[in-house]
Amino acid sequence: MLLADEETDGAFIPRLPVGEKLEEGFDWFQDQFSGLIRGVEIAFETTSEGLAEILAAPDALVLTAIFALIAFLMRDWKLALLTVPLMLFIVSVDLWEEALETLALVAVATVVALVIAIPLGVLAAKSQFVSRAVRPVLDLMQTMPALVWLIPTLAMFGLGMPAGILATIIFALPPGVRFTELAIRQVDSEVVEAGHAFGSTGWQILFGIQLPLATKTIMAGVNQVIMLALSMAVFGGFVGAGGLGNEVSGAINTIDLERGLEAGLCVVMFAIYLDRVTAALGATEESTLYKLLRRRKPQQQQTEPDEAEAAEASTKTG
Repeated sequence: MLLADEETDGAFIPRLPVGEKLEEGFDWFQDQFSGLIRGVEIAFETTSEGLAEILAAPDALVLTAIFALIAFLMRDWKLALLTVPLMLFIVSVDLWEEALETLALVAVATVVALVIAIPLGVLAAKSQFVSRAVRPVLDLMQTMPALVWLIPTLAMFGLGMPAGILATIIFALPPGVRFTELAIRQVDSEVVEAGHAFGSTGWQILFGIQLPLATKTIMAGVNQVIMLALSMAVFGGFVGAGGLGNEVSGAINTIDLERGLEAGLCVVMFAIYLDRVTAALGATEESTLYKLLRRRKPQQQQTEPDEAEAAEASTKTG
């Protein structure tokens, strides 16, 4: 039989002060590493605000054209054509600046998450001890409700963009580690053994064999990190991170259905664009840029023999 709260006193079930001990540990960490925390806060704030200003500098239509060009080079004209209405929708609901702030937050959080996740995933693939040690931590990061991560980041940085970025990093990081570890482990062992047989070092095998063969799976992890970062960035509005998150949190507080749905749809538009572009990065041989480079390379190879023949002919004539 389950015991009610008031019945636990006489049932020999002690009250564990888990939250109290965790708070004490958090306070100790803040006291010991206050300088590091302040440095991280300044770095997050500077990079995110600087990136947001760079994105906001050109006109909305110009930036839309740039996004479409990126989509064309990374994939094809169909994705470029899709990009235009996606971006124009955000402009049409007058949330362009807020969307760019969210994009800047997602970009900074994603870069930091990947810088940590990919090396950690490689290390976990190489060491069973690291893999077993990291797995429960990743499970905790993924299963903890997203809003809970806002509490320690808010206590650490206060209201603002840095708190939202740190919470986004924590929430979005696990897929990057898991996919990287899986990708390295899935590389054919015979190929790795062949590398060892030819005298390759561990670093040469990693960068010359394993990472190139694992690229597609790693890029799938990158895609998941970006999608989770974009979803978590909206929750950042509850700690004053700015962007579309502020619009959503404001709409919740005022029960403004219209504004909330518009902000949510803007997140969807960016999610579609980022998902398609990052998915294309995992299949570079299908991209327009790759095809253009392949066409140019045979032309250069054909031109070089022609120049060599002309030089030889002129030498004989001389």
